[in-house]
Parts: sequence; C-alpha cells; structure tokens
Amino acid sequence: MWGMGLDQADITRFLDDHRRTREQIQRSIVGHEDIVDGVLICLFAGGHALLEGVPGLGKTLLIRSLSEALRLDFSRIQFTPDLMPADVTGTTIVVENEGGREFSFRRGPIFAQIVLADEINRATPKTQSSLLEAMQEQSVTVGGETYQLDKPFFVMATQNPIEQEGTYPLPEAQLDRFFFKLQVGYSTREELSEILNRTTSGQSIELEPVLDAESILKHQALVRKVAIPPSVQDYAVRIVMATHPGGELATPQVNAYLRFGASPRAAQALVLAAKVKALLAGRDTAETDDVRSVALPAMRHRCLLNFEGEAEGLTTDSVLQNLIDTLPADIGVLNS
Repeated sequence: MWGMGLDQADITRFLDDHRRTREQIQRSIVGHEDIVDGVLICLFAGGHALLEGVPGLGKTLLIRSLSEALRLDFSRIQFTPDLMPADVTGTTIVVENEGGREFSFRRGPIFAQIVLADEINRATPKTQSSLLEAMQEQSVTVGGETYQLDKPFFVMATQNPIEQEGTYPLPEAQLDRFFFKLQVGYSTREELSEILNRTTSGQSIELEPVLDAESILKHQALVRKVAIPPSVQDYAVRIVMATHPGGELATPQVNAYLRFGASPRAAQALVLAAKVKALLAGRDTAETDDVRSVALPAMRHRCLLNFEGEAEGLTTDSVLQNLIDTLPADIGVLNS
C-alpha cells in the first residue's frame, strides 16, 4: 500500500503553523511570495535553500525574518575572499589551565540551527567546501574528531548572479546539496512604494517567534509520511532522467543544449517538495501537478548548459520548462 492516510489534525496543525510563519515573514518582506513559499518548502522538507539575485533585493532580510519567526539558534557568515574554512567550522586552540595546557575545540558559526551563508560565491572554493559535510551529513569533522550539529539544521545561502572580480562560482558538488535554487527578482511599482513606506517613515517591525525546533522536526516527519502514488513518483523519475543528454527520455532541447543533467538528489527534492505542496493543499497524497510545480527550483542548479546553449542565449530554466511542458504525465509505471 502506497497510501495509508494521515491524521487530519496533523495536517491542520501543519497548515496553521505554515500560515503563522508566513504571516510573520511577510510583516517585514514586501512581495516575493513565491520566494517565501520556496524557502518554507525547503524548511519543512529538511533541505537547504540558495537565493540568487542582484544586491539590495531583500534576500538577507528574508532569511533574517525567517530566523526571527523561529525559536532556533541563528548565525550569519559573511563570505569574503579571505575567509578560511576554520572561520566556518571552528578550530582547535590551546587552553591554559591549572594542570597545564590542553587542546580545546572552539566551535565556529556553522554550529547553529539556521545558518545564513551571505554572498557565498565571494569565498574561495576551499572555504565553500567547508560547508559540504555539514549540509549533507549534519556533522563537522575537525582534527579527526566529528561533532554532530543540532537539528533541525538549515543553511540558507545568498549569491550574486553577476560574475565579477572576487567571485567564485559554486562547484557542482556544492550546488547539488541545495534543495532549491530560488531566483529573487525586482519588486513591482506597488511593492517598491510599500517598501519605502515601511523603511523611510521610522516604523519598527518586531516579529514574533511562532515555531520551535520540536514542532519543525514533527512537521518534517509528517512530510515524509505523505503518500505518493507509483505513477507520480515515476513522473518525478522521468523528469530527472529527461535532463540527461543522450538518455532515452531526453528531449531534443536537452540533447542540443545541456552539458549534463540532474542527479538523484533532484529526484529526492522533487518528491519531498511535492509532498509539502500536497500538505499545503490539505491533501495526504502527492499529485503530478505538485511535482510539476516544484521542478524548476529543484533542478535549475543541477543542470548545466553547454556551449551551444550559452551561444544561443538560452537559460537552464527555458530548457527545463520545455521539458516540463512536453513530458507526458503518465505513460505507465515500470513493473517492480
């Protein structure tokens, strides 16, 4: 049986907590509803979020607002070219005491439950890689000793899409560890006017914490209990396989313009995000439309254009959108 049903009270509690958290964030963030929703999907699915946009669009404020709406330990790491791995993970120091000297581990800012990695592409690849173990294993190893991180552990990173001196593009292995890549765009005329009203008139907005670690972990466990029919899971599998150039399901645009496609982590992100979307709709079962609605943020950073695609001025989103529009929703499920 793929569907066992969920307690309606748990679904109602999830919806209420999601609504209250969203309302707190939107007290300080004007617009960007899709970005707020994407960040909350990452939180409840247990993944990490990468926010990309030019400076000044409110990426850091959004993350700070989320941290204020949650009763979790928060730390911010400002990534710069001279930042070292030990500045992120911590380091072993010599401590003087009555018995002499001993080595003691001083924890770095990665030891928090919400970590803001601000302008992550300004640090060198060596420093960027210091996040890899923490993001995947939720642990940090220093000097041969492994330290477990508190749960929930949520990394939200921002980066500037403009390639300029002093930036280092994230390697594929680092990008693949982000659940979603969310692209933050410009505000509308009305939104920009409201931003000015809130920020130039002396208003002070204080957010109220509405969720603690225990509640978040319960909601993350609930998400994984959401049923997904074999046909819907197969659709997620086929979307990922269709991004592989030369593969049996690859579209003509994928074959022509992608250098490589999405990894198995993309399929995991599609399924978990679809389950969150189902809960947000009050359902205990994920549907094909749930998978389709999260395909772009789950896969855009896991696929890479080739030279022809870049020369044509295409974007990864346009190739993926063509795939989503043309891939059949149900072609029958493989026999297990």
